[in-house]
Amino acid sequence: MILSFGSAGQAWIVWPGLVALAAYVTAAVLPQRQESAVRASLVAAWLAHAVAIGIETSGLGTDVIGARFGFAPALSVTLWLVIAVYLIESRWLPLTGVRRSLSALGAIAVVLSLVFPGELRPHLVSRWAPLHWVMGIASYGLFGAAVLHAAMLSRADKQMRHLPQLAAARPAPLGLPLLRLERLTFRFVGAGFVVLSAAIVFGWWFTTTWHWDHKATLSVLSWLVFAGLLLGRRVFGWRGPHATRWLYAGAGLLLLAYVGSRFVFEVVLHRTPTL
Repeated sequence: MILSFGSAGQAWIVWPGLVALAAYVTAAVLPQRQESAVRASLVAAWLAHAVAIGIETSGLGTDVIGARFGFAPALSVTLWLVIAVYLIESRWLPLTGVRRSLSALGAIAVVLSLVFPGELRPHLVSRWAPLHWVMGIASYGLFGAAVLHAAMLSRADKQMRHLPQLAAARPAPLGLPLLRLERLTFRFVGAGFVVLSAAIVFGWWFTTTWHWDHKATLSVLSWLVFAGLLLGRRVFGWRGPHATRWLYAGAGLLLLAYVGSRFVFEVVLHRTPTL
């Protein structure tokens, strides 16, 4: 655990994570009518989360200088990126119904990164390896944002289908227009696909550790799913639940590729996996 790193005088390294956790919980439990307080709590959580990520991934407070990697830091960075997208978009777009879920997921990610901080790597196998890792995590964030928008799209679609019943009971905000929300979803899918493609190319071409393990195989499978989704949308006009199922499948494979495989190695098997 990160709490055991360093001396007693370095206990300060856990405080950004604890502050982020408290602020995420606050943002999750505050009533929506207190909009300014909710947003202030979420922004404070996001900023403290950024500091915590910097500490966790850099190995600050340990005796060895190097980069730290693991399933929990990867998940933490992914949620941080998704929340960043939400904070930016929510200033101009009515993104309703996701604040509590994102706050709860952010809190879970912070707790996991505190308990499972990953393994410190003092020596990098290739000078290109950091670029491969950064692109991989960036693709996680972009596809995470796409999944977030797809979930809102599905929710809005269900509301549209049951609009008479909703209007008779209690009006519910539909958020963004469906077409705009759909375009945003696939913009994130397209951007994530480009970044994931670059990450795979860098991993295969420039690093010395590429081999067909679970991570590589699942990453390529997710790439094929996303390629099929983009091709199907362009050629056959895939939309709605059919398209979102492909998105969820690709995102699930990608999540298993690194976060899932690292979780099994680190937590279940207690082994040191290759990067």
